Amino acid sequence: MSTPTMRAPLDPSHVGHNPVRDDTKLAPTEDLDREPDGVPHRVVGLTALFAVMFAMLIGFMFLMGSTVTKIAAIIIAVMAIPVLVGRLGSHAATERDRVHPSR
Repeated sequence: MSTPTMRAPLDPSHVGHNPVRDDTKLAPTEDLDREPDGVPHRVVGLTALFAVMFAMLIGFMFLMGSTVTKIAAIIIAVMAIPVLVGRLGSHAATERDRVHPSR
C-alpha cells in the first residue's frame, strides 16, 4: 500500500485562461466547427421545443375538455405527429453538414 502524496497548494494569484483557438495547430482530421453527430443542433432544439409544446396542448385538451375535445385531441395527435416528424426530418436533411460528416 502506497502512502498518498501531498500536492502543493495552487497559487491563488494564478488566473486560468482558455486556450486561444489556433486553426494552424489543428491536426488534419480535426474540425472544431463540426457537429459531432451530424444533426444540426438547431433541429434538435426545435424538436424538443415542439415536442413539449405539442404534449402540453394535447394534455390540456384531453384533461380539460369534453368527450368531443378528447376525440379532437386524439385526431390532432394522429395527424400532427407524422407531419412534425417529416418536416423536422427534411429540415435536418437540408441543414446536415455534408462537408464534415460524423465519424
